[in-house]
Amino acid sequence: MEALVNLLIAYGGPGMFVAAFLAGSILPFSSELVLVGLLAARANPWGLVIWGTAGNTLGSLVNYGIGRLGREEWITRFSGVKPERLAQGMARVRRYGAWAGLLSWLPVMGEVLTVAMGYLRINFLLTVLTVTAGKFFRYWLIMRAYAVL
Repeated sequence: MEALVNLLIAYGGPGMFVAAFLAGSILPFSSELVLVGLLAARANPWGLVIWGTAGNTLGSLVNYGIGRLGREEWITRFSGVKPERLAQGMARVRRYGAWAGLLSWLPVMGEVLTVAMGYLRINFLLTVLTVTAGKFFRYWLIMRAYAVL
């Protein structure tokens, strides 16, 4: 894992995009390590926020697509989301609709929410907007916290 993180850091913004994509999808990965590594290397912070937001949003949209497959057996098999977690995510999405996308940056729960949003066929454009806003806020917050240190 450390070698992959170092490789992605070496590629700068595009490496941040790949790290964020992996972290936003159902695959276990931490884009925060790559972001902090690139910030330490003095990469453009706003560029990293944009690369990270784009990659993480696209990864979440893959999750949305998995949810759109529409069969819980497939979702649990292909995404690794346990049926209980999927039920929790669907309950939240039913309650909050597209607004649940604002919480898509949360570890583990974010993946469950975006899969549930696809399964429940929440409006795609609203999903893209709220997921993007949540992801942007997360990377902006990490970037600002690093700048303060």
